[in-house]
Amino acid sequence: MENQSYKTIQELEASINSRILGQESVVRRLLITLLADGNLLLEGLPGLAKTRAIKSLADNLACSLSRIQFTPDLLPSDITGTEVYQPERKDNPFVFEQGPIFANLVLADEINRAPAKVQAALLEAMEERQVTVAGKTYPMEPLFLVMATQNPVEQEGTYPLPEAQLDRFLMKALINYPSNDAEKEVLKLVRSEGKSKEQSSIDSIDPQVVFDARKEIDTVSVSDSMLNYIVALIDATRFPEKYSEEVASFIEVGASPRGTIALEKCARVVAWFNQRDHVQPSDIHEVVYDVLRHRIALSYEANAKRIQQDQVIDELVKLVAIA
Repeated sequence: MENQSYKTIQELEASINSRILGQESVVRRLLITLLADGNLLLEGLPGLAKTRAIKSLADNLACSLSRIQFTPDLLPSDITGTEVYQPERKDNPFVFEQGPIFANLVLADEINRAPAKVQAALLEAMEERQVTVAGKTYPMEPLFLVMATQNPVEQEGTYPLPEAQLDRFLMKALINYPSNDAEKEVLKLVRSEGKSKEQSSIDSIDPQVVFDARKEIDTVSVSDSMLNYIVALIDATRFPEKYSEEVASFIEVGASPRGTIALEKCARVVAWFNQRDHVQPSDIHEVVYDVLRHRIALSYEANAKRIQQDQVIDELVKLVAIA
């Protein structure tokens, strides 16, 4: 049954889509991540509206946005903040100045440009939802989402995220070129925005709607058969030889229990978007690629044959029976 929070989230999605033309799939995954209280890794070439997507979300959601351009010379304190000495404060001269991580929405642009220490500082805040500086702990905002981006082509001077850190992201979404028709509409939109200062087709909504939606998503049921299917899909990434020797030769390491939790959580969000109170196989299939593509480490043989994670997931979905 349609309720106010569902209706508002639908309006939010429509408003973002009106500004991010031809990338409906990416917008939906950004909202799934927000409603599942996770973090999103977005991979795509420059100029495909990655930054614009999260800016549009912040504009419509009436919350703070922080953008961090990752570069090789960044320090962890540039992300988390640092203590500043203020001698005029006699009782406690050291004052903590918050870094850009202390915002509701954080855009970590080109995360693979920064060295490992900086990546670790960001990912610690993502996982623990707090930052510790000089022995003091500072919690993040209740509404908190990191959208990190990376360029799949330019690899010189980069620091690729290791598998253990990639696992911290709820989903990894791919952003592709828009269709010709969508790109033509983009040209019209850019021209119209140059003439008008209007930023959004709806008023900024109260972030409380996200918390209300999360409560409703918590009530979406997952039957034992669907739980068995989710666990079987994850198990197939770890022991693919049970299903196919060829697929087994392509997988070096399978998904962790975080992958199981993420798949169940995202499937419930999709079911909620589809206005159902229970999860169906189609809900799992809609997000299984985004949840697993960064959690499967491919073997040397797969890389030699230019096999991609999505191709492996394709085979696993065909091989694993729905309980």
